[in-house]
Amino acid sequence: MLTIVFTSAIAKAQQPDTLSTVSSVDTLSTASESAPAKSFIVAEIKYTAKDSIIFSLDGQKVFLYQDAVVTYQDIELKAWFIEIDLERKEAYACGTVDTLGAEIGLPVYKDKQGEYTMRTMRYNFESKKALIEHVVTEQGEGFVVSDVAKKSDDNVFCLKGGMYTTCDHHDHPHFGLRLTKAKVIPGRKIITGPAYFVMEDVPIYFLFIPFGFVPSTSKYSSGIIMPSYGEESTRGFFLRNGGYYWAASDYFDFTVTGDVYMNGSWGLRTGSVYKNRYRYSGNFNAQYIKTITSEKDLPDYATSSDMSLTWSHRQDAKANPYRSVNASVNYSTSSFDRKNIANVVNTNLLAQNTKRSSISYTQRWPDNPFNLSVNLLHSQNSRDTSIDLTIPDLTLTMNRLTPFKSKNKVGGKEVWYEKISFSYSATTKNYISTKESDLFTSASNDDWKNGVKHAIPVSMNLKFLKYFVSSPSINYNERWYFQSIRKGWDADQQKVVTTDTISGFNRVWDYSYSIGTSTKLYTFYTPSRALFGDKINAIRHVMTPSVSMSYNPNFGEAKYGYYDWFEYYNPKSDEIVRHEYSKYEGSLYGSPGNSRSGSMSMSLGNTLEMKVKNDKDTTGFSKIKILESLNFSTGYNFLADSLKWQKVSMTGRTKIFKTDINFGASFDPYALDTNKLGAPIRINQSHLKVNHQLLRLESANLSFGFSWGSDKMKKKKEGEDDAQQPGEDEDIAPEMTAETDRFGQPLAQSELRMMERDQQKTVEYDADGYAQFSIPWNISLNYNMRLAQGAFNKTKMDYDKEIVSDVSFNGSISPTSKWAISFSSGYSFDKKQLSHTSFNIRRNLHCWSMSLNLVPIGTYKSYFFTISANSSMLQDLKYEKQNANRADF
Repeated sequence: MLTIVFTSAIAKAQQPDTLSTVSSVDTLSTASESAPAKSFIVAEIKYTAKDSIIFSLDGQKVFLYQDAVVTYQDIELKAWFIEIDLERKEAYACGTVDTLGAEIGLPVYKDKQGEYTMRTMRYNFESKKALIEHVVTEQGEGFVVSDVAKKSDDNVFCLKGGMYTTCDHHDHPHFGLRLTKAKVIPGRKIITGPAYFVMEDVPIYFLFIPFGFVPSTSKYSSGIIMPSYGEESTRGFFLRNGGYYWAASDYFDFTVTGDVYMNGSWGLRTGSVYKNRYRYSGNFNAQYIKTITSEKDLPDYATSSDMSLTWSHRQDAKANPYRSVNASVNYSTSSFDRKNIANVVNTNLLAQNTKRSSISYTQRWPDNPFNLSVNLLHSQNSRDTSIDLTIPDLTLTMNRLTPFKSKNKVGGKEVWYEKISFSYSATTKNYISTKESDLFTSASNDDWKNGVKHAIPVSMNLKFLKYFVSSPSINYNERWYFQSIRKGWDADQQKVVTTDTISGFNRVWDYSYSIGTSTKLYTFYTPSRALFGDKINAIRHVMTPSVSMSYNPNFGEAKYGYYDWFEYYNPKSDEIVRHEYSKYEGSLYGSPGNSRSGSMSMSLGNTLEMKVKNDKDTTGFSKIKILESLNFSTGYNFLADSLKWQKVSMTGRTKIFKTDINFGASFDPYALDTNKLGAPIRINQSHLKVNHQLLRLESANLSFGFSWGSDKMKKKKEGEDDAQQPGEDEDIAPEMTAETDRFGQPLAQSELRMMERDQQKTVEYDADGYAQFSIPWNISLNYNMRLAQGAFNKTKMDYDKEIVSDVSFNGSISPTSKWAISFSSGYSFDKKQLSHTSFNIRRNLHCWSMSLNLVPIGTYKSYFFTISANSSMLQDLKYEKQNANRADF
């Protein structure tokens, strides 16, 4: 590569001409030695070429061939061929055509304003003007292509016969706006005269504009959001999502849009995205929709107001190590998603019945053990319109302390009392559970529940008999309530009712004792080699038994004052009934127990593992978990008058063929009978004695799921291929070189050039030399089964069992890199019907995208079709078609 540099604007007479030697520095003179003239060259002109540099005989022209580069001030010009004419003060650049007829080495002009690609260019160094043929310049997210362009000295381009498009196929864009004449100010704006739409080189003259203005700044800016139009079956024609976008600052923006419908319905939306790097980020959206159904004076005429509020806020972990604020708010009226299905992008949201929100603030102090947490919590069910709200939930905790532990102790064992530790926590809430329509109304003011709870657990850990760990503890709880209740018998309603609510401070405390111990038992089994060979080395069974004892005094005694009672006559049972109740029934943190409890809790955990020989490593073994867990738990109350045994709970988890399987069941040791009113109750007789069965099965559950796809199959195949050593297969194709194909045959020159053009396209070949291709796909399936109690069978003296089961499945496939198809559905075996089913089909049309969302069955049967430009600048250039058939709510 040769490099030439013009170093001076004034040539000196005593310097020799270097044209004959093609040196690295040329000092051509542009005037006579006796009267030197001022040259147009005010800076160095550097130029290089990969192939050759040729000078004319008079030294006024320089010809550069192959990968030529000319640099002058802040201007850089690259091309396959460049000609510099010093006499005319011009530079001419163009590309060439290879043997396949493709243009290569097209001129690329670069300055402070941007980079431009063209077919030919003639540039004047003195006037800084240029005449360009077929220029391509990128402006923002779009491209400007022009057959003929003139560049002025202030970097303004005047175009004739140009096109504005967001398609990067510059020679033949898929679509664009044909500009009869236009002016481009790089980095700022594009101004055009009459223009019309062009699709696939076909002009559409009736889609024209008399003039246009397109901002092309790289910075985001404010502007009007054009609405989309369409029609709905219930609300008529509409203009939707039109409004204004405000680019407030580099830290946040703000959007306000609205909807207008033909029947008078309307909607308003606001949204904002904010971010302060290394501190916090988030987004906020609020919607209000006024829906009108039918026409006035008709029986089915109705109006409704729905709102939605979402807010997400995340504090960066680097912002403050001791304080954090995070929020995830998702609130809407119960019918918002159903009535505005056309605005729901993800139709899976329609199947969600529960929405939750939380706003949390946490604070910890590095120099003391206290931590503070403040939360605002919300939960709502759209089916029954119930809502739970906690404002606020405040918790102050103190880390566990060991007050008797020696701080400066060196060596020796810890004394037992040094292991005593305690902690403290205080919680306060203000909570309500009500209907959505009653929230914040005067009728719900009395439904708010509040209080304060203090907890001080004291515990220690002791090891005895080498293999056992014991943990005695004392737990003290104190509750502060600000009201109590009084109950009585309502003869008119024939039921117990709350007769009075008394305000005032109430201190309610209790305590309990407990002690527990646990250990681990290991059992090993070596299978017979005659039956299993040497494949299985050993099977290990690990059991983790644990036992705990606890005692709770009877806080229902009169001296505590927590409970009260009254007597009434019940005509249904024809007897005098003594009704005992807690003055704090239904309170936030409950009441102390009204009976002594001395109970023992027992649990047994099991795991089962097998050690097998590793096929890939002849000297090693690998572990296989047969049972990841199998746990049993129950309890026994020594001081209870009856029903001393607790129910037996069983849970388990295992994996078969890399599929997780979870199962569980609940058993009752007591039999059932009916009371005087005919209702089934547990009786103090064992189920074994009544029905000759050890335990009565109450419920059971089973769930498993698996997923499979092209990625897993590829990994599995790669694992098998790794096991094959090189050289074992004699049919492996020879290695490709720069001059041979995958079969070792020489390549023609044209094939070499084609490979150069396609060098960015990676093609994988199999062992036989054939090109490999794959279709990405994935499918997953989840099955859930639940054995639940049905109607009570008096013949069996047990509940009939009902099997409730369903299966859900979803998947995706990409037949080509341009197509993506996904689906989700399910089936309920007890209802014998499909669950919410949806199909999503997407096609990448290079600079356009086409998508179809289809819900073929069910309440939300609908479809939504759209085809739109990919560029965000042309987000309003789209066509939408939708149909949302829904019932009136």
